[in-house]
Amino acid sequence: MQIADVKEKWTNQINTVTIGATKEQGGTRGSTITVGGQTTLPFLTFEGELPNRPVVAGVVTDVPPEDWPEVLKQSIGDEINSPAEWAQKCVEKFKVDAISLKLLGPDPSGKNLSASEAADAVKAVLEAVDVPLIMWGCGDEEKDNEVLPECSQAAKGENCLIGSATESNYRTLGAIGKADKHKLIAEAPVDINIAKQVNILLDDIGFGLEDVVMCQSTAALGYGFDYVYTIFERVRTAGLRGDKLMALPQIANVGWEVWKVKEAQADEDILPRWGKLEKRGPLWEATTAAGYLQAGADILTLAHPEAIAITRETINELMTE
Repeated sequence: MQIADVKEKWTNQINTVTIGATKEQGGTRGSTITVGGQTTLPFLTFEGELPNRPVVAGVVTDVPPEDWPEVLKQSIGDEINSPAEWAQKCVEKFKVDAISLKLLGPDPSGKNLSASEAADAVKAVLEAVDVPLIMWGCGDEEKDNEVLPECSQAAKGENCLIGSATESNYRTLGAIGKADKHKLIAEAPVDINIAKQVNILLDDIGFGLEDVVMCQSTAALGYGFDYVYTIFERVRTAGLRGDKLMALPQIANVGWEVWKVKEAQADEDILPRWGKLEKRGPLWEATTAAGYLQAGADILTLAHPEAIAITRETINELMTE
């Protein structure tokens, strides 16, 4: 009996986005990363092409995160007190492809650092490592509108990926992206319609979608993960079916979100029979990352060195024909 051909026939290709600029390209990076370019769903190599493998970016913050559990802080070591040294350790020891710098210091509810202090942290990281840089604001849009332009200028020419452009601040992010030649993260609050709207708004102001990476507010395993998974998947299938506004690479901010949840914060004295947090925490992060890989994430930000190592191995296995 003849077996039916069940392969999907996709009509479109996902955009490719390159982050980082070498000396020949006007920057100082030793390497660049390119994501996207798929003509099929994740890892279905029998249906189409996957020209660029997913990449792992190591999470670094400009000031030590106060709400991280000791298990995570200890896994990073004393370098957590210096963004430059932390970034170096991520590259040299943890073998990440890029650095994901969270500018936590300017948060008005925290240290409320100035824009120039944040820019100094960006410069320090760029001097310490030569991999591409992803930088995120603190999440307070009023302060980010003050801080990100100065940080963008400090990294001018390095072709960074800056986040996040939303429905309310896309004009500011679009302006600095165009002025300083950076790529942008377009973020939506777990809503595929808003995600598409942000892309439309960026396109309307003349910021090309070939320079945009999409992001949904990333849920940790057990906290709406299944719903966010479906949004990642729907974005990818829409792009492959020909929707140019959705044919963009995607980033999952796993490391920053996972370590906020109880299962990655509480040890076995709080969660009996769940096992030691020292083992459970990085596995929670790595399992979340594995799910987003299958959903269509092209860039994963990760914090714990064990989660980084597991995810790198997972990518290697999935990319092996």
